[in-house]
Amino acid sequence: MAEADVRNNGDRNGVSADEEEYRHFLRIINAYKRYKICSLNKLAKTEKYLCELPEHHRELLSGYKEHLYRVSDCIARNDLVIQQILQHVNMFEEASPFQVSMREEKDIGPPTLGEIDKVIATIKQLVRDWSKDGEEERNACYLPIIEEIQRQFPDDPLRPKDEVKVLVPGAGLGRLAFEIASRGYVCQGNEFSLFMLLASNFVLNKCCGVNLHSICPWVHQSINVLKADDQVKEAWFPDVNPADILCEDGQFSMAAGDFLEIYKEPDAWDCVATCFFIDCAHNIVEFVETIYRILKPGGVWINLGPLLYHFADMRGEDSIEPSFDILKDIIIKFGFEYLKDDTKVLSSYTQNPKSMMKYTYESVFFVCRKPSETEEMVSSS
Repeated sequence: MAEADVRNNGDRNGVSADEEEYRHFLRIINAYKRYKICSLNKLAKTEKYLCELPEHHRELLSGYKEHLYRVSDCIARNDLVIQQILQHVNMFEEASPFQVSMREEKDIGPPTLGEIDKVIATIKQLVRDWSKDGEEERNACYLPIIEEIQRQFPDDPLRPKDEVKVLVPGAGLGRLAFEIASRGYVCQGNEFSLFMLLASNFVLNKCCGVNLHSICPWVHQSINVLKADDQVKEAWFPDVNPADILCEDGQFSMAAGDFLEIYKEPDAWDCVATCFFIDCAHNIVEFVETIYRILKPGGVWINLGPLLYHFADMRGEDSIEPSFDILKDIIIKFGFEYLKDDTKVLSSYTQNPKSMMKYTYESVFFVCRKPSETEEMVSSS
């Protein structure tokens, strides 16, 4: 199987192993390595409180105690997958997770709660992108984008699909970019999070088969659980064989790094497809400006997702949060022509389908086109 190209284009010579980036890498590796012990420590606190309850309460909770044993087993199962992910880390050849010294681990300290939460989020992302259990959620978000790409860029002898270049910023674990490439387009996914990149590297390059690994994605969600079995339910991945798709005609790559720093070349892409991405910006206008610049004349921007604005309530982070009507006006002022606009596409993100509480977004789905060279000349004359 030809490996998907995972690289850091932040500097064109590959990953820069300066001290700051190296320490960041070590912290992420450490969070993955400490997932099991941190999760079991939290579980032990619950077990300790259970033991302190009155005896007649403990007797009534005997079924709950047995359930906690199952939760512990699920954590161990998730850790088995994590250990396999770590075995294939090669982003720093001199810093394999199994070669990091005890002194270095001590220097970087224990993982934060936020770092462990990102490991857990990655586990849930594996289900969203690469398991049968995530198919319904994937289809709601990915299929409208894929179908629009096929409408905008049908296979044509004068312009075959394998000459159409599609960029997917914020690609996560790579399934959307992967599906686009499998349909014959040249597609590159871009992702900034090393948590995601380590997991996508494992799935795309090391999983040669279907349903090879199982994880328990909802084991950390102990609230709004209808049935105990729902919390410990396992999911298998990948639901397709990445090797089969990579051997087809589509050309696929993953680029690691900051979207704004990597993609500066003007008129380079036929299509930019963004899914649950544009609200990850400190300054969303900068995203719009970059997408307009890197699209070829006549190129298309396809977007689906909410406006959650990730930095809005984050302490110490700058953020602007324009409403969609204001954002739409900004997009038009940059020169985009609106082709499609739907503001009520129901979608969710790593949603537990068995939970008693669910979040559903009325996502925005729009399609914009950058004017062709002829149209730009007419408008400027």
